[in-house]
Amino acid sequence: MRLIRMLLVSALALASASVVADEQAVKSLTQLLEKSQTLTGRFSQLTLDAGGTQLQETSGEMTLQRPGLFNWHTDAPQEQLMVSDGQKVSLWDPDLEQVTIKKLDQRLTQTPALLLSGDVSKISQSFDITAKQAGDVMDFVLKPKTNDTLFDSLRLSFRRGLINDMQLIDSVGQRTNILFMGVKANEPVPASKFTFAIPKGADVIQE
Repeated sequence: MRLIRMLLVSALALASASVVADEQAVKSLTQLLEKSQTLTGRFSQLTLDAGGTQLQETSGEMTLQRPGLFNWHTDAPQEQLMVSDGQKVSLWDPDLEQVTIKKLDQRLTQTPALLLSGDVSKISQSFDITAKQAGDVMDFVLKPKTNDTLFDSLRLSFRRGLINDMQLIDSVGQRTNILFMGVKANEPVPASKFTFAIPKGADVIQE
């Protein structure tokens, strides 16, 4: 009986420690995200299928500002520009000469750019979060609490307090790895970065 009581106490202690660890993970991630009110830098993005075969490789430039403003520009030859003014998102495809405009979905689970620029005060309502630290690198794994998401799992990695890379895994095992380079936080960003002027002659799709 004494052994059983000891095992029960140990199990309860472990469960309590797990909860505390998760709460600390939420607090740590929230603090890291919120301390960067603006972010600028470049990125390289690699998408692999479930078997590890490369599907796409792109690079580009990003500018983000809280709350919910971002400019995500993918370089040619697969050039695209995605701009959010906090209310709507404009996606410009120069090859198709087409602009798609839709209302910004404020849910953090809907786009990685919004995770890095949106309101993270309720992040624990959207994700189960765990964390692991090794030296100056802090990794967070985010699991969405609902099924209406673009990904099943997201890892955010910070180095010395700045976002370093992220990995998204979707429901069929496809992986998207994004590496950030030359990232600078809290530098002034012109408001023009978050406005999009529709090019003359472009097809416009409103969603």
